Formats: sequence, C-alpha cells, structure tokens
Amino acid sequence: MGTHDGFTRLVFDLPGAATPSSKVTASAQSVSVKLSVGQKSVALKTEQGRLNAAGVTGYAVKGGTVTVSLARAQGSPKVSVLPRSAGQVARLVIDVPTSAAQTPVAAAAPRPASVIRPASTALSRPRVVLDAGHGGVDPGMQSAWVREKEVTLDVALRTRAELVKHGVDVVMVRTTDRDLSPDKVTDLDARSRLATTGTVSAYVSIHVNAGGSAAQGIETYYFGQPLAGSNTSRAVRENGGGSVGEELTRRAAGSAQNLLGDILAQAKLSFSRQLAQKVQSRLVQYTGAVDRGVQTDAFYVIRNPTTPAILAEVGFGSSPTEGPRLATPAYREKLAQGLARAILDFLNTK
Repeated sequence: MGTHDGFTRLVFDLPGAATPSSKVTASAQSVSVKLSVGQKSVALKTEQGRLNAAGVTGYAVKGGTVTVSLARAQGSPKVSVLPRSAGQVARLVIDVPTSAAQTPVAAAAPRPASVIRPASTALSRPRVVLDAGHGGVDPGMQSAWVREKEVTLDVALRTRAELVKHGVDVVMVRTTDRDLSPDKVTDLDARSRLATTGTVSAYVSIHVNAGGSAAQGIETYYFGQPLAGSNTSRAVRENGGGSVGEELTRRAAGSAQNLLGDILAQAKLSFSRQLAQKVQSRLVQYTGAVDRGVQTDAFYVIRNPTTPAILAEVGFGSSPTEGPRLATPAYREKLAQGLARAILDFLNTK
C-alpha cells in the first residue's frame, strides 16, 4: 500500500500460474473484487486487518474475494488485474481516490509506492538514495586486497552514473571519503534518515563482506529478524562493531519484532523484499559470483519500513578469489551495472 497525490494504491500479489478475471462490486462503504479463473474461484489466504491511510480503513480477503473498506466516497475506485510478467506474479491493483477532483493514474505499470508524498513535492522523476557503506574514520572491512569504504564508494558512484542516464534522481549519502559523524550511532541515524527525506523510491546500502578464506559470493538483505542459525556478527559489524554494534543490533532486532504485528509496515517491507530479490538476481547475473541468496537481518541503517530499503553485500573482500576482483575497476563496473539494472527494473524504468 502507498499513498500518492489524489489516491491510495493497494497491490495484492495473486497465487497461481494463470491471470484471473475479476468482478467488481462497489458502494460508498467498500469495494469488493471477486477473482476467478474460468468458473473456479482463486484460492486466496484468508486474512484481514486495519489500514491507516487516506481513503481506506481496512481490508479482508476471504473465499476468492478481496474487500477494501473505504473511509468516505470521493469517486469510484479503479480496479486492475495485472498479468504475470518476468519475475513478477499477477497482481490485483485497487486505486482509491482521496480527492474528488483527482483520478487515479492507470495501473499498467505501478511503481512501488511506499512513501507518502507531500502535496508540495510532486516529483516528475523517481529518486533513489545510494549509501556507500562506511567512510571517513570508519574503513569497514580491510584485507590484503581492499578496504571496504573505497570499494563501496566507487561502486556507488558508478551506479549513480548509470541511473542518471535513465532519468533517475540520485541522492548520495557520500561522494568522498567521509563519514556523516565520527560517532557511529549518529552516523547511521543520519544515513537512515535520508530514506525518508522527501519522496524516495528506493534506498540501497552497499557493503563488502568479510569471513573465512573460503567464504565468497553475494547476498542481499532487507530488514527483519535474523534468519534462524544466521551469523549475527555480520549485522553487528555493519552496525559499527564492538559494543556499539551489539547495542544497535539489539535495538534494530527489537524494531523488527515490533513490526511483525504492524500490517502496514509488513506491506511496505514486501517492497523491500522485491527490491532485494531483483538486486540479488542482477548482481549474480552480471558478475557470475556465488549466489548466497536474499536474507533478512537487523541492519540499523535500513530499519525504517517507510521506504523500500536493502543492504547489498557485493562480495567477500577477505576471499583470495573475490578480494582481488573487488580491487579492479572492471569488476566494480559489473557490480554497478547490475545494481543499476535491478533498481531500474524495480522502478519499471527502461
């Protein structure tokens, strides 16, 4: 769910290989969509919950029907069923007008809409924040081949160059070897706040991994509870290391636990999961690196669920195989091209 100028958009992922047809029933209090393939109703998981956004108060899914409760009549809701496409399941899109004078835009290619846009900032282009991890007094991981802060900055600058070519506004957390504060808590707070400054379509934090000499590959994270059996030292290290990292990881894990019961936050985190999946797939495609998959963890810098936000570990600088690769401009360009392509895919931008 996301709020735009003049309408609130709700997007429901649909199960199955076929794209269903829909039958819409609307009143001043609700809009209901019955989904079916041929004569058979679509098998939807029964659930319901409250919604806190303009024009809508709640939703219910039961027996092949999705119902959205409306706050007040402001015009007719627009309903679309989008077909399956490469890497994307079929989706039900319901646009609820929040102003009688405005009409929802066509839902042929909905962009992730997880940030409420102030009426005074009608951006014509998507905006992405790129966070080159570490910098300044904090070098991040260091090995015989690379320093993390140097790799992340170079990859971020290369990614920006590619995104700008495609008409994307890019906000850089840093463009030089600097930190936002020598105090790690203040630094990470300042970085994460950029995810919610104005209208941001995506927030991507770039990092380099460390581990044993045999460890290699790319992995991408979105915010949540660490997976069972995961290595918590990774979040601790990226959250500042030592006692500071342990404290910030505890705070972030607590936030993740609190979000489990927040329907709106979970809906918004689903966009982060989609972004993470696209980034992981493209990075592996462009580099041929080992695919370590998409995971969740309590990274402090991406803890805010109001913006699709991910953290990409683009390789192991400690690896005798990947460390030398990460030191080369050619490999960093491959990483940047993969990152940029994934972000453009997520934004539905060519």
